[in-house]
Amino acid sequence: MNHLRAGSIGTGPVARARDLGPAIEAAADTIERTQTIPEPLLTQIHDARLARMLLPRSVDGDEVEPWVYMHAIEELARHDGSVGWNLFVANSSALIAPFIPLEAARAIFTDPRAVVSWGPPNQHKAHAVPGGYRISGEWHFASGSRQATWMGAHAQVMEPDGSLRLNRFGRPTTRTLLFRKEHATPIENWNPIGMRGTASEGYRLTDLFVPETYSGTREDPSLRRDPGPLFAFTMQGLYAVGVAGVAFGIARAMLDAFIALAAEKAPRGLVRLADSPVVQSDVARREAALGSARAYLADILREIWDEADDIAPIGLDARVRVRLGCAQAITTAIEAADYVYKAAGTSAIFPGTPFERRFRDIHTLSQQIQSRDSHFEAVGRVLFNGDPQGLFL
Repeated sequence: MNHLRAGSIGTGPVARARDLGPAIEAAADTIERTQTIPEPLLTQIHDARLARMLLPRSVDGDEVEPWVYMHAIEELARHDGSVGWNLFVANSSALIAPFIPLEAARAIFTDPRAVVSWGPPNQHKAHAVPGGYRISGEWHFASGSRQATWMGAHAQVMEPDGSLRLNRFGRPTTRTLLFRKEHATPIENWNPIGMRGTASEGYRLTDLFVPETYSGTREDPSLRRDPGPLFAFTMQGLYAVGVAGVAFGIARAMLDAFIALAAEKAPRGLVRLADSPVVQSDVARREAALGSARAYLADILREIWDEADDIAPIGLDARVRVRLGCAQAITTAIEAADYVYKAAGTSAIFPGTPFERRFRDIHTLSQQIQSRDSHFEAVGRVLFNGDPQGLFL
């Protein structure tokens, strides 16, 4: 069904991701079993610069347009959801680079195989001390940590007098502390139903000192060092774009696999699936839904990119549009995957089919914060009432 997909989306990272498709598919069982990306595939991914798409040019990154980035992640996830997820996370973590001193960013990302991994913020505090911070605690959901070279910990900052450091909005600031991977003790606790290959496990720090230079805050886009429209987008917005790309890739692969199955399968007592008017209509509707959601999000990203300032972060209206486009994309992809799984019948339930792992993967994705249905509520609230407290990301 390639003729129904969007037109040319350029070369560069999308073409490089597509070229890696056969190698990713060949390694998919190993990735699922070992929870790591094996060689030589990992080297091929780095050679293709697929972990440097959102990295600033000031540290040898590519600063690709958000819709191109989305299509590249989609292409990776079409062949394996865990690879798509880990590359989305690696690129999202690279967005810390514009928020730390240039010397630190170069020290981290001069390595062409550099990957930063971290878990989401939790209740931990970093204690401000002369020259930096000391921090202890556990973090979890650090996707791609087995391929990482550096790691991070997000924490609120406790000042020497016991008070919490506040940001310019008057709220407790969350600071990201970066350190070499060997300073973290891994906690091998990743045993979910899907996205098993991401190894989104935990890690522990014990009284680690992190210099001030290797820290920054992602919460205020106006603090970034690098100019340009890419970094005018909020981090949370670009995170959501990455998740949308993974969801599109998994759903696309499942729908293509069902179309191939329908050309051959005739359920007992029924006509061939491809000859059923109901199936024909349902597949056409899913094609239209996926294509519409994909084009809607890509158009939003292009329009905002064209209007974005080199310095000022994108405004509230743009942030709302990104969030809505991503929420619609993720929801539509999950719905398409659910249709395929049901329509494929028993052909979908066995390991090794084109459906079973992808169904598990997309329903693990569906539980992640970027996939919450409450994003529609948040957008609707802002559309009606604005955001007087500046909380919408």
